[in-house]
Amino acid sequence: MDFLFVLFLAKPLWLWLVFISLVIALMAFDLGVMHKDNHELGIAESLKMSAFYIAIAIAFGGYIWWAWSNGTLVTSDGSNPVAAYFQGYIIEKVLSIDNVFVISLIFGYFAIPRKYQYRALVWGIIGVIVLRGIMIAVGAELISTYKWVTLLFAAFLAFTGIKMLIMPEGEHDVSKNPVVRLVSKYMHVTPDLHGQKFFVRQPHPNTGRLALFATPLFVALIVINFADLIFAVDSVPAIFLITTDTFIVYTANIMAILGLRALYFALAALVHRFHYLKYALAVVLVFIGMKGFYSYFFGKPDPYLSLGITVSIIAAGIFYSLWKTRDGGDGSNGQAIRVGE
Repeated sequence: MDFLFVLFLAKPLWLWLVFISLVIALMAFDLGVMHKDNHELGIAESLKMSAFYIAIAIAFGGYIWWAWSNGTLVTSDGSNPVAAYFQGYIIEKVLSIDNVFVISLIFGYFAIPRKYQYRALVWGIIGVIVLRGIMIAVGAELISTYKWVTLLFAAFLAFTGIKMLIMPEGEHDVSKNPVVRLVSKYMHVTPDLHGQKFFVRQPHPNTGRLALFATPLFVALIVINFADLIFAVDSVPAIFLITTDTFIVYTANIMAILGLRALYFALAALVHRFHYLKYALAVVLVFIGMKGFYSYFFGKPDPYLSLGITVSIIAAGIFYSLWKTRDGGDGSNGQAIRVGE
């Protein structure tokens, strides 16, 4: 059993296996138990499942605290893993709220019924687990080899936050997505859905021979994963400026994304209530960017202070959004924003 203690990305292999096993168990529970009858997920059930995932994430944070306090878990950069995990989790969770509107547009463009959306979202997380892992491994290698890369991350986050504060939001046109054009060009795609299937065999319109066709549900799945990669460009550098420990970075990212799939159906109906949260998020990105510069030149500030500031800014954004949209408007022109229909 000595192989379980072999170091992989500065952590014993057993620690990674425990986390991956937890993720696999949650995915199996999602697909095999909660959604085995392919029913349409309502807002109430969505909120209950989201609360379950948040509880799992908090419990995992408790495990990190326990392992750190007894010396089992030591971060590679000497940072406080508990504060780093929860700060990374909260930032990733809030960044993911932005994904909801884009995902809703994608499902609307491909006319995916709600009862099939959850399956695409759950399978999407499997792709995210792999893709985020690759991005985080590359980022960790860059930082360990070239420490000054953290300055690039810090400058990018600060610039992104300032841009979010002063630039108007652009419209998302799914039809212009390069992935849609690429898949349509190189794959046979059916014009209609075939239940919850990603692929079907049917006669080719030109040859009459049976050929493998992708369904719109599969194309939507690919576009969602591509969109997640775009959003990861913000979230991965953000957490690397909190800690460079690969295990904390990866677990905080994945725990937040796991819960998003459950929360999607409630957020899709309520996303207009969080209109001003983007400004709070922009301030957080600027704060994390500035903290990255400070840490590079002067050393890391108190981790719990950073966590408290992050939570306070995001909480202020949430409460202000809920107050400004209490009459059902988006806070800008009094008209409600409706998504996911």
